[in-house]
Amino acid sequence: MPLVETYIRRQVQMGHPLLAILFDPEKEVSDADIRLRLQPADLVFVGGSSATRSMTEQLVQRLKSMTRLPIIIFPGHPEQCTPAADAVLYLSLLSSRNPDVLIGQHIDSARAIHKMPIETIPMGYILVDGGTQSSVARVTQSQPISQEHIDLIVRTAIAGCLLGKRLVYLEAGSGARQPVRKEVIAAVRAEIDVPLIVGGGISTPEQMRQAFQAGADIVVIGNHLECFPQDAPLFGKKES
Repeated sequence: MPLVETYIRRQVQMGHPLLAILFDPEKEVSDADIRLRLQPADLVFVGGSSATRSMTEQLVQRLKSMTRLPIIIFPGHPEQCTPAADAVLYLSLLSSRNPDVLIGQHIDSARAIHKMPIETIPMGYILVDGGTQSSVARVTQSQPISQEHIDLIVRTAIAGCLLGKRLVYLEAGSGARQPVRKEVIAAVRAEIDVPLIVGGGISTPEQMRQAFQAGADIVVIGNHLECFPQDAPLFGKKES
């Protein structure tokens, strides 16, 4: 099994929660703020809604000069994939009914990514309602699933696993007013046996810990630390 996925699975098997810090290539950030945001990180995600490949590659190279943590592309579109990173989350937006984000973009980019010396990790991506329209919903023209519809979210996650996805990501959207609820996380966790990622709207260490306690293996924080990088050290304690 490839190195990054092996690392994630080993940490999960040992019961070690992982914190991923998301960097958007479109956002300007100082070296000092990058170092602050990296302090509590176990993984580094790189991606944005409309960043170019050159923007993405420049940021990845910059991050590589500052950390040895795995750097993983979390692509907003296929053009953001770069072999400079360690891995790419090869995601399918399972909650959408837009064929372009279910399989279309994958077909368009398959040959180029297949030729890249980069680890690809198939991931089922599920957008849930975080109380505001997210950039993901806007760009993909996809409606999020209401967090009241827990069974639908669970069935979508199970379907992803049956299709061979090796990670499942529950996403409330950048800047969500409400993160993914612990009841949703726990229900999905009870039904799948692949690592579970949760992100969107997590802005306090307590919200992070609640997500871990509910069953998340990886929590992603992006927007909050873009605005308040000085808060990063507070997220270092993942267990209460």
